[in-house]
Amino acid sequence: MIERTIDIETRDGRCTTFVVHPERGGPAPVLLFYMDAPGIREELRDMARRLAACGYYVMLPNLYYRDGVMEIWPIPMDPEAPERKRMFALMSNVTIENVMRDTETLIAFADADAAARPGSIGTLGYCMSGQHAINAAARFPARVTAAASLYGVMLITDKPTSPHRVANKAKAELYFACAERDSWAPLDTVRQLDASLKEDGVLA
Repeated sequence: MIERTIDIETRDGRCTTFVVHPERGGPAPVLLFYMDAPGIREELRDMARRLAACGYYVMLPNLYYRDGVMEIWPIPMDPEAPERKRMFALMSNVTIENVMRDTETLIAFADADAAARPGSIGTLGYCMSGQHAINAAARFPARVTAAASLYGVMLITDKPTSPHRVANKAKAELYFACAERDSWAPLDTVRQLDASLKEDGVLA
C-alpha cells in the first residue's frame, strides 16, 4: 500500500489530503472520502486504508483547511465543552459550494496522477459530509457513478443543496446508510428522504 499526505493547491489555500492506494494492479478507481466533524485523525486514515485495500485510490481531504485546523479530537460528550462548540463552529464554515470547488480540484489532481484510473469515480461522506457526497454526484454527474452517505446529517433542509433536492440531478447510484436511532437524522427525516427519492425516481 502506498500512502502520502500532500497539500493540494485550491483557490482558497492548501488542502491537506491523505492519499492511499494499492502498490500494484493500478491504476485504481478514485474514491473521494469526505471527513466527519471531528476532522482528520488516525481513525479516518484507517478507514481510508481499508477502502484502499479493496482496490481504490482514496483521497481524504481536510475540509477545515480554510480555518487552519486539521483535528479537534477527542470531543467531550458535554455539550458545553469548548471543543464541542469549536467543532460546531467549524462545521458551519464548511459550505457545500466550498466543498464542491475543492472536489473539482481533487478530481483534477487525481486525473493527473498515473496511479489513479481516469473516468468514473465514487464519493463517500461520513456524518456531516454525507450531504457532500450526494452533492458531488449531482454537481459532477459525468464523473461520479456511485455516492454513499454514511449516517449523514442535513438530509432534508430548505436549501437548494439539500440532498433530497439534488439527488435527481445525479446519474450515480446513491446509497444512504441511516441509523434506527439518530437525533441528527431521525426516522421521520429518513422516511421523508425515502419518499422524495422514490417520487423523483432516484436510483437509491
